[in-house]
Amino acid sequence: MDGRIVTLLVSPRHRYDGRPADGPKPVVGPETTDRVIVRAHRGLVGDRYFGTRHRFASVSFIARESVERLQDELGPLPRGAAPFDPVLARRNVVTSGLDVEDLVHTEFTLDGGAGPIRFRSLTRANPCAWMNGAYADGAHRAMRGHAGIRCEPLDDGELRLGAVRLLDVQRLGPEELTALRRSALDAAR
Repeated sequence: MDGRIVTLLVSPRHRYDGRPADGPKPVVGPETTDRVIVRAHRGLVGDRYFGTRHRFASVSFIARESVERLQDELGPLPRGAAPFDPVLARRNVVTSGLDVEDLVHTEFTLDGGAGPIRFRSLTRANPCAWMNGAYADGAHRAMRGHAGIRCEPLDDGELRLGAVRLLDVQRLGPEELTALRRSALDAAR
């Protein structure tokens, strides 16, 4: 399946931390980039989750179409308002043309021209209450089941903006999924 990587976000700090009423933490340096270095079992170099105990969820993906669907579901934008920006969901990789939600509980390979990189997805990227402030009231609830996936990279490589091919999608069986989740939880403790 062919698609595109339309945004890459690498953030050295967690901006949606604490109470949404307090507002997001300020941006420290550029967060979007045209390429990122991926390290197996560690994540994206320079990102806040790189090398942490949460390696099974160190890279997050969302489809731009999910954010467009959210905008449609929440109703028309006020006149002159900009379309919803997928970056506000704070996912590392924003795609177009790929069914990201269908990749939960799989191992899959992406090749964007810099060589194939395998990923394993054990969990969805659940939305948080911050989404109401980032997008609009009701976004938190509306994004459930459509907020992307969290993955562990299984290979070193590089992701770039532009065309990408989804290759070799393998569903994880229930027993394998349970064992991997248990291992991930043990590693996170």
